[in-house]
Amino acid sequence: MSDHDEEASAANAKHAPEGDGPAHHHTNRLADETSPYLLQHAHNPVDWYPWGQEAFERARAEDKPILLSVGYSACHWCHVMAHECFENEETAGLMNALFVNIKVDREERPDVDALYMQATQALTGGGGWPMTVFLTPDGAPFFAGTYFPPRDRYGMPGFPTVLRHVSEAYRDRREDVERQAEAFREFYREQGGLRLRPSPDLDLRALRLDPAPLADAADRLLAQMDAVNGGFGRAPKFPHPMGLDLLLRVETRLRAGSLVAPDLRGRLLPLVELTLDHMAAGGIYDQVGGGFHRYSVDARWQVPHFEKMLYDNALLARTYLAAFQLTGRPRYRGVCIEILDYVLREMTDPAGGFYSTQDADSEGVEGKFYLWDRDDLRATLPAAECALAERLFGVTAEGNFEGHNILRIVEPLEDAAAALGLTESQARGMVGSIRCQLYGRRAERVPPGRDDKVIAGWNGLMLRAMAEAARALGRDDYRTAAEANAAFLLESLTTDGHLRRTWRAGRAKGEAYLEDEAAVAGGLISTYEGTGNPRWLTAARALADDFIARFWDDAVGGFFDTASDHERLIGRPRELTDNATPSGTSLAVETLLRLAALTGALAYRERAARVLVPLAPAMSEQPSSFGHLLAALDDLIGPLHEIAIVGAPADAATRALLDVVNARYLPRSVLAVGEPGSEASRAVSLLADRPLLDGHPAAYVCQDFVCQAPIAEPTALAAQLE
Repeated sequence: MSDHDEEASAANAKHAPEGDGPAHHHTNRLADETSPYLLQHAHNPVDWYPWGQEAFERARAEDKPILLSVGYSACHWCHVMAHECFENEETAGLMNALFVNIKVDREERPDVDALYMQATQALTGGGGWPMTVFLTPDGAPFFAGTYFPPRDRYGMPGFPTVLRHVSEAYRDRREDVERQAEAFREFYREQGGLRLRPSPDLDLRALRLDPAPLADAADRLLAQMDAVNGGFGRAPKFPHPMGLDLLLRVETRLRAGSLVAPDLRGRLLPLVELTLDHMAAGGIYDQVGGGFHRYSVDARWQVPHFEKMLYDNALLARTYLAAFQLTGRPRYRGVCIEILDYVLREMTDPAGGFYSTQDADSEGVEGKFYLWDRDDLRATLPAAECALAERLFGVTAEGNFEGHNILRIVEPLEDAAAALGLTESQARGMVGSIRCQLYGRRAERVPPGRDDKVIAGWNGLMLRAMAEAARALGRDDYRTAAEANAAFLLESLTTDGHLRRTWRAGRAKGEAYLEDEAAVAGGLISTYEGTGNPRWLTAARALADDFIARFWDDAVGGFFDTASDHERLIGRPRELTDNATPSGTSLAVETLLRLAALTGALAYRERAARVLVPLAPAMSEQPSSFGHLLAALDDLIGPLHEIAIVGAPADAATRALLDVVNARYLPRSVLAVGEPGSEASRAVSLLADRPLLDGHPAAYVCQDFVCQAPIAEPTALAAQLE
């Protein structure tokens, strides 16, 4: 499912919420859950069950259909439907009389969400949340939709009408219902092997891969780009960091001459920069507090959908960091820092985990926390700073959004400074002060709700961003945060030797999915590269061995999204395409390639190749669906450089060599660091048998464990890496 389905349900629903307020004091079974989304529904008059056997047993015993409602805590239209329907005594009475009702947080159960979203899309032609699916007592879907209004209007049936019709069909037209349900059972049975062709055993020594599919993919991505505003496609516009990352990787191939694509040269980087510049200047970016909102409802990045997701910010921090390393433009470094500082300030648990989301709504109004009136600005800032802020952010008395202002940068700082008779450096100093004062003023408002559960996979993505930024920018605070998060994931989020999906208020729960194990392993590898502590690499390798043992499907040479010992559902999901986050398969394959390069374990690379080689043609034809898997293909095609820095990490000469590596954008590389004879050199194959050079720290640049002559001089290392 693509990002663009995310708010499809909202298209039918532009109106003010209706319905009875929560004037009741029920609690239901959701009161015992840890998910903030489920707890939001714990006082509904609906007799909600969490997902589990109890609900299905009751449905079978009473021969009732199941009403499955799926959403998440930062979803605006989920709140609307909850207020209009689930808090309404009459509607809840109908639900309770006619159905067994199950509520699911899609962030806790991506497997349930993925399976039934496929059914919703097949039945309605679209998807989105809140998702409403009606199931037989064995879990087979037969009718579905997204948002339903509280009464019939605009040609849409109201939710009570839908409830009566579905119940009637189940009671009086059981053969039709059963026929539809059986069609889905069959669909899920077949889907186990969907789109994957068995790959023969690959001879890696004979494998010579051509980078041409990467050029084709880049060409197709560029054709989808908006040459005026940046980004892909038309409104609504999502950032799509995975597509941007792939384009940055292809740019490095063009520069190195390892890819001959004359039609890409000179076209590619300007479009990526245009996109990064417009996003960072737009309303989609929080100009006061840092961090990106979910997406823009318009093509010009001006009006965001205001929720903030941990995964978007993890992926975009890495994209801006990569762009900074490639171009040297300080603005990109600044955006990366502002994102990570925001995460440390507002989205980090004292125990070390990163929280999931911040809501779009505060005080029941979408975006209210983030909007400004000109009078607010004038009451907050001294006159000279206010004049600059009004110019820079385009603040007017009329506003640019429902009578208020969404802050966005409407002219370059140097132009605003010149117009006000300031030097650029004066203006730059003032902007820092302006942001600080506006942040303080905004902090007095009612903040949006925060979903403070910790999700393993999303934490793995943010761990990687933190660790890479620590390395590239020399930030000890990011390194400390990365190590604290890595330790938290391995200690608090792991029980009985297995990683869990979520943690909140001291409780870890739910079985981990492929994306969880693979993303955490990827984050741990980056933490090792940034610290030289072999503990993190050893843990990454243990996770990789686990996901091979429990998620690998040898019959087709690919991964399932759920483990072999996971709860049995109506289907076993296997998603190869990226959605808002990279697919579990793409994260797993990338992790295996990085581990193979650090450990010399060719079996990891072989497994990755078995997934990538058969899929390469489809990936290059549909690059917007396979951005992260194409990045893994880029690693497999190589050359993937193994860089070993041998020396005491605290030694100035070791640091000088590391600085050369860390300053560069080297997407196809891994880094090992440690002293000869140390625990690190014993634990990391890439460091084994690599001596100092005449007693001095040295760098070894290798490929397939065959190394060039060691180098002690930073300038010589820089030349070799070019």
